[in-house]
Formats: sequence, structure tokens, C-alpha cells
Amino acid sequence: MMKKGKKRKSKRAASKKFAAKGKAIVAFPSKLLKPVGKFLQARLKLLEKRRKKIEEEDPFQDVSRITDNAAPDTDAAEQFGHARTSAIREQIDKRMIQTKKALARVKIGKYGICEVCGEMIDTDRLMIYPEATLCAKDAAKEEKKN
Repeated sequence: MMKKGKKRKSKRAASKKFAAKGKAIVAFPSKLLKPVGKFLQARLKLLEKRRKKIEEEDPFQDVSRITDNAAPDTDAAEQFGHARTSAIREQIDKRMIQTKKALARVKIGKYGICEVCGEMIDTDRLMIYPEATLCAKDAAKEEKKN
């Protein structure tokens, strides 16, 4: 009989691990997560290609630029081009990080669950932004911080 008591105790302990604010966490089935993982992998590859292309467009990457005594207007165009490519590269880097985070959550079976509150992320949000790791409410809070 003691063994049954121990089993019940361990089941209760296990269910507490999966409870968030008194609610049971529902996870997406692995059949659904496989295509999401593939989609996110493809998106990550696309972002890597875009990042490489943007780096190639950066006027500061041109080695002949160093020996060229450019006119002020050419120098200004180079400065603008560099600022533009830097801003785009920064945004791509953020998207790549977010995509990698979402892929990690797919791998551990927590995709679609908010990192902060543990609630399910609205499926409409995931359809529009599959890289989401925060629910809309916590994402808005995060935006206010930044």
C-alpha cells in the first residue's frame, strides 16, 4: 500500500510542475510542431541569406573604398549606405535570435507557451508571428520596457 501512496504523491508533484497559475498547461501535439519546426528552420535560412546579402551591400565592405579619395557627396552616400545596412542587419539579427528561441521551444515541447506567464499564446498571434515566445500582453509589457 505504501507504494501506491508514493505513486500518488509523485503524480501530484508532477502535475504541479505543469501547472501555471492553477491552470494545466496544454501543449501542441508533436505532429503539429514538426511542420512548425521545418517552417522556422526555413525562415532562419532565409534570414541568414538576407543578412549575408545586406553585408555585401555595405559600402564599408568595399576594399577599394580605402584608396579612393571620394568627394564629400560620395562619402555621405557611403555613410548613409552603411547606416542603412547596419540598421537592416540589426533587425535581421533580432529576428534570427527570436527564430532560434522559437526553434528551441519547439524542440523542448514548449512552443506556443508564453515564456513569462506560462499561458498559451493565441493561435492567431502564432499564425502571424510564428517566432513568438511571448503572449501579446507580455510582449506589450516588454515593448514598454524598451
